[in-house]
Amino acid sequence: MTDQHPKGGPHITQERRLLTSIPGPRSLELADRKARAVASGVAVGLPVQVVAAGGGIIVDADGNQLIDLGSGIAVTSVGNSAPRVVDAVSRQLAAFTHTCFMVTPYEGYVALAEKLNELTPGTHEKRSALFNSGAEAVENAVKIARSATGRQGVVVFDHAYHGRTNLTMAMTAKNMPYKTGFGPFASEVYRAPLSYPFRDGGRSGGEAARDAIDQIEKQVGAENLAAVVVEPIQGEGGFIVPAEGFLPALVSWCRANGVVFVADEVQTGFARTGELFACEHEGVVPDLIVTAKGIAGGLPLAAVTGRAEIMDAAHPGGLGGTYGGNPLACAAALAVVETIEAEGLVDRARDIGKTMLERLTALQEKDPRIGEVRGRGAMVAVELVRPGSTEPDADLTRRVAAGASAKGMVVLTCGTYGNVLRFLPPLSMPDHLLDEALDLLAATFQES
Repeated sequence: MTDQHPKGGPHITQERRLLTSIPGPRSLELADRKARAVASGVAVGLPVQVVAAGGGIIVDADGNQLIDLGSGIAVTSVGNSAPRVVDAVSRQLAAFTHTCFMVTPYEGYVALAEKLNELTPGTHEKRSALFNSGAEAVENAVKIARSATGRQGVVVFDHAYHGRTNLTMAMTAKNMPYKTGFGPFASEVYRAPLSYPFRDGGRSGGEAARDAIDQIEKQVGAENLAAVVVEPIQGEGGFIVPAEGFLPALVSWCRANGVVFVADEVQTGFARTGELFACEHEGVVPDLIVTAKGIAGGLPLAAVTGRAEIMDAAHPGGLGGTYGGNPLACAAALAVVETIEAEGLVDRARDIGKTMLERLTALQEKDPRIGEVRGRGAMVAVELVRPGSTEPDADLTRRVAAGASAKGMVVLTCGTYGNVLRFLPPLSMPDHLLDEALDLLAATFQES
């Protein structure tokens, strides 16, 4: 029997509360059931049995209330069970749940495509296509770019993460746990060096871009290249913010060489970084932009949006999928956009980021194990190292994350070297919870 919490979403009291150790006995029961029923390849970070969530709180089956610094990996940016999302999905649920847009279309899909065409960077004519997941959308962006250019090559970057399908595993840099044992992978995928300011020895964004472009020209050749695919701020790779000028230089080179510039904004999109899309921090206008995660408030949805002449290059029937642009997910996404606008969540992301960067930087000044504090908006990370060096300290990262969990916080890790703590609080999190989380984090560092 699964415990049910009578009230979710905004009805949850916004306070941390620990009634048992984390995880508690009810959650441990579910962990035992999971071990006997679910494939072992599906791992979990914090084995608590969630029964409700809202604002900045996750409630477990033991009655514990944890501060959520993960947002389901940047998915519930507007908050879990946000009222507009619940209302919109409920109305759609009562009308119809599915027809397959490719069989008998419906307005929700078209309305969301119109909204994405309006909101994404650039004033050029655009088209959109809807899918189920970020990885699926990345694959389709590559398909579209290849169709538009007649070329096959795809360039991605060091530390990149683009998904778990065969093509996106090839595009992803990190071997464990994403790639090992799952090959062979798709061909015609090439890797270039990224701008990584903490580890670049002072290279500017322009210099890093020249190094990347030089390698692309020598090892791939522009005439063979369909697309350059890059996360404006890397996610799983460590929340790496490229140095200023890196992305614009790549865009300029792509434009000059007929290469499609694809921005993977799966984790950075929809207000997360203090702009609606992370590209906007440097005025970058991608040819194609890939969105997912925060787009639909927790329902599975993704999109590719881009220049009409590129998007329309694929032949009729070449794009689609049974569930892509499901009517429930489209209703949720339109409600997410309405919530972002009505509640000023772009500004809220900036406020959260300001608080987090100030507090974490102050912590860094006292703790030499914090090599760098970085991020934009409510997408912030700390990279942990051996004191006085840039040597990654993955063991410390695990200890801090475990200590934070024991205190009642959901904290995620990431990074090629496993040494980055990443923070993705819901934009609906109240200030007092954010302050408490940062106090608890400081205490955790002292104890670790």
